[in-house]
Formats: sequence, C-alpha cells, structure tokens
Amino acid sequence: MKRAHLIATVLCATFMFISCNEDDIEPLNDQTPIDENPIENPENPENPPSSNNDAQFPCENGFADIYPCNSYDLMAHISIEMLAGALNAEGNDSWGWTDPISGKEYALVCSTHGTAFVDISNPSEPILLGRLATASSTSSWRDVKVYHNYAFIVSEAANHGMQVFDLTKLRDVENPPVQFTEDAHYSGFGSAHNIVINEESGYAYIVGSNAPNLSGGPHFINIQNPLNPIGEGGFSGDGYSHDAQVVTYNGPDQDYQNHEILIGSNADNVVLVDVTDKSNPTIISTVTYNNIGYTHQGWFTDDMTYFVLGDEVDEMSYGNNTRTLIFDFTDLDNPNLYFDYFGPTAAIDHNGYVNGNMFYLANYNAGVRFVDISGIGSQSMTEVGFFDTYPENDNTGFHGAWNVYPFFNSGNIIISDIDRGLFIVKHQ
Repeated sequence: MKRAHLIATVLCATFMFISCNEDDIEPLNDQTPIDENPIENPENPENPPSSNNDAQFPCENGFADIYPCNSYDLMAHISIEMLAGALNAEGNDSWGWTDPISGKEYALVCSTHGTAFVDISNPSEPILLGRLATASSTSSWRDVKVYHNYAFIVSEAANHGMQVFDLTKLRDVENPPVQFTEDAHYSGFGSAHNIVINEESGYAYIVGSNAPNLSGGPHFINIQNPLNPIGEGGFSGDGYSHDAQVVTYNGPDQDYQNHEILIGSNADNVVLVDVTDKSNPTIISTVTYNNIGYTHQGWFTDDMTYFVLGDEVDEMSYGNNTRTLIFDFTDLDNPNLYFDYFGPTAAIDHNGYVNGNMFYLANYNAGVRFVDISGIGSQSMTEVGFFDTYPENDNTGFHGAWNVYPFFNSGNIIISDIDRGLFIVKHQ
C-alpha cells in the first residue's frame, strides 16, 4: 500500500471515524417490516412536506431552512440516523437508479451500517423503502454503483465482498421501511475502497481491495449476468488505486476509439490503462502534478477532452483553498495539466462529477458546489451555486458532503452527507 494512502487513512480515521454498535442493526428478514425507529422525525413538524412537488425549503435570502445556499432549493431531507436505522451512524457514498419502466427515481444512500433505498419520485415527499445491512461489520467506507437494474455494493469492512441487490424489488414494497436481503454475493475479495462500473461493457472494477496479487489495483469482474459475477483478473502495474473512471472511449484521440480505458486516481498520480483485453491490461501513460496531497478522484468532461481531478488533502497539507486540477487528455499518450481551479473556501474536496457544462463537487464542510465549466477550453470555471449541508463552518475538515449524484433526468440532485444523511436539492 502506498505511503500516501496510509497517510490519508490515518487522517480520515482521526477526523471521521465514529464507532458504531452492530447491535443497532436488526436481523435481516427479506422485506420484513422494520419496527418503528426510535429516531425522531428529522423534519420540522411545523413545516410538513408539501402535497405537491414544491420544495420544502426554497432557497431564500441565502438560506434554505438552516442551510446556506445559492440558486438551489431543498426539496427534502432524511437524517442519517433514519437512513441507517441506528444511532451514531455516519453517511458516506450514494448513487441513483431510474426505473426504466415507471421512470421513478430512487436514491441509494450508504452509511456505516449498510445501504438505504429511498423513493424520490416525489422529491418533496421521499419514502424510505428499506435497508440492506452490511455484509459483515460496520465501516466508514461503503460504495455503491448501478448496472442495469442491480446495485453493487462494496465496503472496507473485513470480509464484506460485493453485495448484489435487485432494484426491481423497490417497485412493490409494502409497509416500508423493510429489511432487504442481497440477491447474490461475490467473494473474490474481502474489503474494498470503491467500485467502478462501465455500463457499456458490463464490467465492474473493484479498487483499493485485498483481492489476491493485485496490491490494491483494480480487480475486473464481469457482471453482464448480474446474479453471477465472474472475476477476470486485474491490474497491479501501478499499485494501489483509490478510485477510477472506466469508459468506452470516444474522445479526440483516434488511437483509442472504442477501447475500454481506465483512469485511475492512485494516491500519488493519475494512470491511464487500456483494459480492453482483460487478460492483458496495458498502461497508456501516467501524469502527476505539484503539491500532491492525495490524488483522490476524477471525471471526464462529456467530450472526453478534459479530466477534472480532485486532490483530497492538499488543502490540509499546503493551505490552499479547494483546488480542482484540469488535465488535457486530447492525447492519451501525453496527458498534461491544463490549469487549476480554486474554490472560494478552504474546505476539502471529495467526489466530483461532470454532467454537461456543469461540475458538481461534494466539498465536505462547504457542502456541494455547482461550477459552470462551459469555458473550460479557455481555462475558465465559474461557481454559479451551492448548497451547504454543513452550516457550522467551511473549514478544512472531514464533515459534510461526501458525495453528490447529478444524473437524474428530472434535475433532482441527491447529496449524501456524513453527519446529516440525504439531501434532495434542485436548481431554482
């Protein structure tokens, strides 16, 4: 494991970890109703959910309820205690699923204790449908992605493996919330930091795992039959990988058209790997930059010309404001740093995604920032909105927004917050 990963792990453990009691989780019984939760309703009883799609708390005069905001309304909020079904829980990753038959939208929200499934088809009146408990023990790191109508869940909890959950079960839940059980399980590794899925190829890539002989590098799993995942080796040529994006490439570099390309954020560099042939993955190039804190996570622009990267702890290590690094990937064999974008606060950046001309950044203590990247070719990025899920401060710390999911066609945006759970927001 790389030294940078060890440093970041210690930092995260120091600032984030809260011990949770596994006894707080009820035994799994497939779709059995959960007893009434002892956690009080997190919503203000004097402001009940509206009966239509209006926001519970519009962003007015710089606030939506107690949360600082600009241009984004708070549709609804569910506390982390309610989502996890336990006291002293923490939130972490999240993703979304749209039912291809009904068009309903669902939020998949991870916590120290497991994964919650929330119907947000009426975003001002979300319904917690149920929970899937952790496959082993609690952990501050849990990650979920979706392929077709299945969720795939990993965790840094020991002996967790990969849970597979059939999302179509969310269509007919009686008496929610219920306790769900997994529909399949993959045990080719125990713990893992993250899961990446290329929905075009039907492959999952497990990163930061203890899969044998990979040193934490990506482990390839064929999930084309979601209920029968098949391991197909992996790549150890650049050591530990913290996060990645994998695409079927159709960008400007003609040499790699229709190749499957993995871009790994590997703690101290970015690596580009051709993984088209799973039996012979090949490094295309690597790229680095100055003042590395921890090369954390990145995302292609839609045209695959630029790669937008976050370094998780450079704000802590070097004292700069939130820094986002933009790389020119026009030539995959020769990537280069194009420019840096600095945000308005000293908060640490975590996960960021591009959708169209917007960059959506989960910015820990500073909530989620909405950045217009229409001028990225001219080295210009402009913050046009924010929603701050951690109103206490915008300091350099490990609280607040862990992840943001901005890919619903409706424009609903889900935010998973370490301290406060699920926020559903929408542009005014």
